[in-house]
Amino acid sequence: MSFDLASAEASILLPAFAAGLLVTATHVPLGMQVLARGIVFIDLAIAQIAGCGVLLADHIGFAPAGAAVQVAALSAALAGALLLIWTEEVWPEVQEAVIGVTFVLGATGSVLLLASNVHGSEHLRDLLVGQILWVQPARLLSVAAAYGLILIRWFGARDRLGQIGFYALFAVAVTQSVQLVGLYLVFATLIVPPLATRRMARRRPPAAWLLSVAAYATGLMLSTALELPTGPVIVWVLVALALVWHTATARRAVMVDGQG
Repeated sequence: MSFDLASAEASILLPAFAAGLLVTATHVPLGMQVLARGIVFIDLAIAQIAGCGVLLADHIGFAPAGAAVQVAALSAALAGALLLIWTEEVWPEVQEAVIGVTFVLGATGSVLLLASNVHGSEHLRDLLVGQILWVQPARLLSVAAAYGLILIRWFGARDRLGQIGFYALFAVAVTQSVQLVGLYLVFATLIVPPLATRRMARRRPPAAWLLSVAAYATGLMLSTALELPTGPVIVWVLVALALVWHTATARRAVMVDGQG
């Protein structure tokens, strides 16, 4: 019986961990760029707009896992990205405020779309918290292919992307991930590892990746053992590990400066 239980848990946890690895692979480098640009909440805004696209497609009656939902989510995210590009050119001094307003519109739009849905609260929770434990392996294959193309484009032509290219790439990545792990984990994976490693001059990307992978692995095991919602547990573990990492690296930097 214990062997069967362990096998059942593995069949759930391994695809969930694979989803975390995929999200980490793309979102850590994109998050570093977001942090460098000073537009931290852009991922929340675009992810929320993509979620609105998903809910709108569901409201119209398209199949939840169908191509129409993916097209709707991606179209909404790209439209939101283009809007933010335009506002950054027109009102650069208040871009962060515009991003905040865009997020609020997307969030309230989601509530309005679900107002007449008897399962509205469940859909909204899934959008925010995600369902990482119930991710389907077949879904992971398509996401892996999309993320692979994103990473090839990012590392192969990052300097030539330009503003529109970056926003478009970001919109595609967030559209995939928000449906995979939920909005909260998308934001945490994008921002927390780059934030924790911001003082590192060398080997920053590997350190940020390692931090995120450790958080997903630990959070999955803790949430299963404690029977708590997985997404929020991973977010808390990620922040806790980030604080430990930042404290350790800051202390090391002080020691090096003192020796110098």
